[in-house]
Amino acid sequence: MSNGLNPEQQEAVQTLKGPMLVLAGAGSGKTRVVTFRIANLIRHGIRPDRILAVTFTNKAAKEMRERIGLMLGPRRRLRRGEQKPPTPVIGTFHSNCVQILRRHAPKLGYPTKFAIYDRGDQESTAREVLRQLRVSAGILKPGDFLSHVSRWKNAGVRPEQAGELARSDAEHMAASGYRRYQQAIKLAGAMDFDDLLLLTEQLFIDYPEARQEEAGRYDHVLVDEYQDTNQTQYAIIQSLAAGHRNLCVVGDDDQSIYGWRGAEVQHILNFRNDWQDAKVVRLEANYRSTTAILTLANRLIAFNKTRHDKVLKPARAGGAAPRVLQFKNDVEEARGVTEEIQRILESHKREARDFAILFRTNEQPRVFETELRKAQVPYSLVGSQSFFDRKEVRDLLSYMKMIDNPKDEVALLRIINYPQRGIGAKTVENLLADAVANGHSMWETMHNRDFVSRFPEPAKRGVERLQSIVARFKARHAEPGATLADALRDLVYNLDYMGAIERSYPTPEEVQTRQASVEEVINAVAEFEGEAKEPTLSGFLDNVALAGKEFGSPKEKEQQRNAVSLMTYHSAKGLEFPIVYMVGMEEGILPHRRSLAENYDDVEEERRLCYVGVTRAQDELTLCLPLQRMKWGKPRDTFASRFLYEMTGQADNPNRNRSIQGARKEIVNSQRAAARKKAKGAKPAPKRGD
Repeated sequence: MSNGLNPEQQEAVQTLKGPMLVLAGAGSGKTRVVTFRIANLIRHGIRPDRILAVTFTNKAAKEMRERIGLMLGPRRRLRRGEQKPPTPVIGTFHSNCVQILRRHAPKLGYPTKFAIYDRGDQESTAREVLRQLRVSAGILKPGDFLSHVSRWKNAGVRPEQAGELARSDAEHMAASGYRRYQQAIKLAGAMDFDDLLLLTEQLFIDYPEARQEEAGRYDHVLVDEYQDTNQTQYAIIQSLAAGHRNLCVVGDDDQSIYGWRGAEVQHILNFRNDWQDAKVVRLEANYRSTTAILTLANRLIAFNKTRHDKVLKPARAGGAAPRVLQFKNDVEEARGVTEEIQRILESHKREARDFAILFRTNEQPRVFETELRKAQVPYSLVGSQSFFDRKEVRDLLSYMKMIDNPKDEVALLRIINYPQRGIGAKTVENLLADAVANGHSMWETMHNRDFVSRFPEPAKRGVERLQSIVARFKARHAEPGATLADALRDLVYNLDYMGAIERSYPTPEEVQTRQASVEEVINAVAEFEGEAKEPTLSGFLDNVALAGKEFGSPKEKEQQRNAVSLMTYHSAKGLEFPIVYMVGMEEGILPHRRSLAENYDDVEEERRLCYVGVTRAQDELTLCLPLQRMKWGKPRDTFASRFLYEMTGQADNPNRNRSIQGARKEIVNSQRAAARKKAKGAKPAPKRGD
C-alpha cells in the first residue's frame, strides 16, 4: 500500500504510458484513482496543461480539480505580471468541445463567437421550422421534434442522413425539419448543446489538420465513466488519443444504464479491440457495502453474458443480511416501508438522510409520497417530477375540480381544449369577456345557448362535447353501485385521453409512461374509496390537496436536506446510502415490461440497473415484492422478478411462479426476531409474509 492505495489502485496510478482500461467496480475508489493518477503524471514531469481529463458532469470536474489542487499543495501568491502556472485541462465533453470549436468554428461556417442556444431558443426555432413545414403541434410538438434531432446528433447522424434512419411518420417529419432547423441556427450564428459534440466530430473528419492540432495539445487523455459514452463522444476521444496513444479510460460495464439515451456499452467492452496492447486493471475491492450485499450483487450480474469478468470483494466485514419482504399489495408495500422508516427514526438510531427508496417507473412513487406525507416523514423526490405535478395528472385533477366546482376557472381553462375539441384561443377569449361582463362563471356562459350559437361550428361542437362529457361523468357516478373510480375510468374513455397521449408524444416509452400515470390516478381514487368513510369527489380532492402540503417547519430547508431519498435507479447511480429499499421487485417493473418485449440486450441493461440499486446500499438492503398491484383501479397479481431468483441462487425457478418461497430461504430477515423483541410495546408493523 502507498498513499492509502491498494495494489490494483497503485498499478492504475503508476502505469504512465500506453492505453489502459481501468475497470472500476462499484465503491472501488474510482475518483481517488483518477486524481492520484493525474497528480502522479505531473510529478513525473508531464506539463499539467498537456493532460486532458474528460468527465460527464460539471460536479465531477469540479471535484477532480479540487482534489488535485489539494494533492499538489497550496499555490504561492503570484507576483505582479507573473502568469498563473499551467493546470490540467479538466472538464466535461461539452466544455472541452466549446474550446475546440472556438478555435475552428470559421472552418465550419460559424463565427468564432458563436452563440450557444438554450432550450427556449431551440423551441422558438423549432416552432418556426414546423410552421414553415405546415406541421401542427397536434402532429409533432416542438419539444418532440427536438428530441428526435438530439438523438440523431448524439449518434453522429447529420441532417442529410436522418431521412434514411427514420421509421415512423413522426420521425420522417422530424428528419425533413432537421435540415431546416440546422440551417436556421447556423444562419443565426448559433449552435445547440448537441452541436458542440456533433460539429467537433465533423471538424475532425472534414479537417484532418484541425484534428492533428487539437490532438497535439495533449500528451495524456483520461476519460471518466467511459461506459456512458455515445458514438460521437467515442469518435472524439479516438481522434484526440490516436497520436500519443496515452489513453486511460475508467468505467464499469456493469453500471452501463444509459443505452436509452445513446450510450453504448460496447465501447468499454471492445476497448482491447480498439487498443490491442492496452493494459487492463481491475479495481474489485469494494469499500462501500457489506459481504452479504456484495454476494447478491455478484450473483446477479454474473447472469449477464456481455461483460468483463470481475467480482466485487468486500473490504469491510459484518452487517445485516439482506431481506426480502413480501406485501399484500403495492399500497401495503409503501405503508410497510414507511412505518419501518418511521420506527427507526423514532429510535434516533438513524437520520432521514440515511434512507433511500429506489424505484424503476415514474408511477411507483405516488403511493410512497402519500404514505410518507401521512406519517410526516421528510422526503425528497430526487431526479423526478412529483406525481401530482405531472401534466396528465394535473389534467385529470382539473377535470375533477371543474366537475366538483364549476366556478373553478383555473381548472376549466386548463382542460377546456385538451384533448383538442375545436375550442380555440379566440373562443376562450370571448367566453371570458362575456363571463366578466355579465358576472357569470365561464361554465355558466358556456350554457348560454344564444351566446354559444354565434361561435364557429367547430367551437360550438367542442363546447357541446365538453358539456356532454361532464354530464356523463355525473350520471355514471350517480348510478347504483358505481364508484368514483368507475366514473373516472369512463371519463378517460369518453375523452379518448389515452389516444390523445398517443397522438401527442413521439416515442412508445413516453406514451407508456404517461398512460401509466393516468392509470395511477384511477388507482389513487380506488384506494381513497377503499379507505374513506364517505368517499366523495370533494373528499378525494381535499385528500390530494392536503397530501401536497409541505412541512410548515421553519427548518424546512434543513428537513429537505435531511430527508429520505425517493429516487429512480438512474438518479441513484454514483450515490450511496446506509439503508436502501428496492421496491416493486416484480416482472414488468424490474425488469421493465419494455425490455421483456424487445431483446436480450435490453434485459441485460435492466439487470445492470438492478445491480446499481443493490450496490448503493452500505449497511442494510431490503428487496420488496407486492403480491398485487393496482391496474386501472383493479388489483392484479404480480410475478416475482427473475432478478430475485438470480440473486438468491434460485435462477432455475420459473419467474412465472407467483411466489418467492424458494428465494426467501436464502435471503432471510436475520434480524426479524430481534426486531420483534425490541418492538414490544411499540406500534406493530403491518402484517407481512413470513
